Amino acid sequence: MAALKKFEDLNASQIDVLTEIGNIGSGNASTALSSLTGKEIVISMPEVKFLGFQEAIEKNGSPEETVAAVLVHLKDDIRGMILIIVEHEFAEAILSVFFGEKKIDLLNLSDEDISALTEIGSIMSHSYMTAISSLAGVNIGIETPSFAVDMFGAIMSVPIIEFGEIGEKLLCIDKFIEINGVKMKSNILLIPTVDSLSVLFGKLGME
Repeated sequence: MAALKKFEDLNASQIDVLTEIGNIGSGNASTALSSLTGKEIVISMPEVKFLGFQEAIEKNGSPEETVAAVLVHLKDDIRGMILIIVEHEFAEAILSVFFGEKKIDLLNLSDEDISALTEIGSIMSHSYMTAISSLAGVNIGIETPSFAVDMFGAIMSVPIIEFGEIGEKLLCIDKFIEINGVKMKSNILLIPTVDSLSVLFGKLGME
């Protein structure tokens, strides 16, 4: 098989594997979040798509929309980043689980709000990386998560600047999370380096 140079080179079998990782990761995340919060949290079967950076912005909201985001850099066998987009509705729902019903302003979050949302992002990141590690037997290190609130377009500039050289696509995992009977959309953007994908598929005997 020719060396993988960018996401556009992925074949149907490789895309199926990445989709399955998204499915397993969502199941892991549901279990972990339910255990943490003591609430039933249901994560739907995700829709996994490869989108251009601009497509991802347009599909997930307005570039001017204020969102929170948890950014996690990956190291060791799989390098790259996970970007978890936290929209207002999801942030308010998850913080109400921890601190009781409350209205929030993303631009004026308290330290405890930021700590809770960062922890949720960390748990979700670990869930997806555990899925990859278990499936392929690779070692994945996760760096300390960072948290930011900004316009969605500005948040998306981070992976574009750091990993734009891998091509025009990124892996977008769209799913619905149901908390206390309220269903809302959640988005995870997974941006591994091309070398990392080559390692992953090599471990799976797909080279």
